[in-house]
Amino acid sequence: MRFKVLLVDDEPAALEGMQLWINWPELGFDICGTSSNGAEALAKIGELQPDLVVTDVRMPVMDGLEMIEAWQKQNAGQVSFAIVSGYSEFQYAQKALRFGITRYLLKPIDEEMAAEEIGAIYEELLEERGRQRINRIATYEEAVSLLKALLIQPPSLPQDAKRIAEVSRLQAAWNVCLIHPKSSSSAEVRELASAYAEEREAMYLIDLDFGNLALVYGFDPDQDGPDGLARIGDLESRCRKLGAFAAVGEGTAGLQGIAEVYRQAQTAMMHLFYTNGPAGITVYRDVAALAFHCQYDQTELADQIVGALQLLDKAGLEEGLSKAEDNFRGHYLTPDIVRKFVIHLSYLMVEHMEEIPDKAAELQSKYDIPGNATAVCTLRELMDLIRSFGTECIDLLLEDKTLRSQGIVQNINTYIREHFREPLTIKRLAEVFYLHPVYLGQLLQKKNGIHFNEMIHNFRIEEAVKLLRDRDLNNGEVAERVGYANYGQFLKQFEKRLQMSPNEYRNRN
Repeated sequence: MRFKVLLVDDEPAALEGMQLWINWPELGFDICGTSSNGAEALAKIGELQPDLVVTDVRMPVMDGLEMIEAWQKQNAGQVSFAIVSGYSEFQYAQKALRFGITRYLLKPIDEEMAAEEIGAIYEELLEERGRQRINRIATYEEAVSLLKALLIQPPSLPQDAKRIAEVSRLQAAWNVCLIHPKSSSSAEVRELASAYAEEREAMYLIDLDFGNLALVYGFDPDQDGPDGLARIGDLESRCRKLGAFAAVGEGTAGLQGIAEVYRQAQTAMMHLFYTNGPAGITVYRDVAALAFHCQYDQTELADQIVGALQLLDKAGLEEGLSKAEDNFRGHYLTPDIVRKFVIHLSYLMVEHMEEIPDKAAELQSKYDIPGNATAVCTLRELMDLIRSFGTECIDLLLEDKTLRSQGIVQNINTYIREHFREPLTIKRLAEVFYLHPVYLGQLLQKKNGIHFNEMIHNFRIEEAVKLLRDRDLNNGEVAERVGYANYGQFLKQFEKRLQMSPNEYRNRN
């Protein structure tokens, strides 16, 4: 760490000697200026804000000790002093001690002794900076804690009210900027906002739920505008590049009205719901006249969306959700109503996954619709969330249906093999397995590669071949045994599959 030093002496040669004979950069100091008398030095201290002032004692206009006394009476800032004099009289040292000055250099300056003394001063300044930083952090955290409570209700303890009043006096007006970051950049936005607040006076960053932030900041209405936007414009533009949204209330005189300003900022943030992306700060005074609507029957929309899910129709799901989004925008519904609709819709979707409860539970945990619906800032983000959820529901249901259909086909094939001798039809089979005849026919065709009737004939002719080897049964009896009431049909199917008649088969075997 480097510190600034101001050198004061009425003798040009002595002033030049202090600059040349002491290696200030090596000792951790940069010379920020010089003065030839106490009065001039007093003005430069205020202007240049040095950390250390090394001053001669005897000077015209105002001597060094008078200058130190005048500065300390002003109480204008923390500055360390070291005095230099060609006189070693006790009265100078005694007076210097009254002002807390413990560092005393004698002229002519000895380079080695001066370096030792200045090095000791550097260590003292370093320790003091550390203490100041700790105090600043403690004071800042205390203010943040009090302000966070103040956003909700007035301070209950007298000492809290007194501290709030002290903070309030730091600036003429105050405002609240709400910052809603994307989850993917939440940590980066917070780090950016925290550094921004720490570098500025009268600016406090407060952590809210779901990674949201509140920046309580003081400002000068004449310089920064009625809402103090000039103080936070740079921060907002940087946060916007990271996908964050920002909204502010109306500036108020003093912190006593900051809770109302916070509510205004929340209202302004609600109006961001119908935007499609970050586009600058939303200011409450610009949207205060807009009104949300609270009445809208969403039953038909829910039925259409859930109906598409039941049919495993992704195109229908997309159509229903797009229609819902258009309706919400058109009616400018209160965001909370839309969020509740989406949460309810997710529960309805999960109800149709009752046969795969483990998969449904995994999906609910993955998307956390109740939590994320509250956290997302815009309607578009909300609809994308439920769209992804619904699409994945359909994917899981299709997967389950495929697995189930593979199992049921095996059962159906087994049943057909056991009952092919009977007058079995697709309608009868559908009744046994509680399936629609058309769907059952399509399912068997897809899984077995052949039509149901062909399967029946294959099983019957396969059985007939075995029976024809038994010389005790004639061809008609064989046909009847395998399920054919009509011998002509048996003959046709037999010849089709073996390219010979039953008699030819008997003769060959």
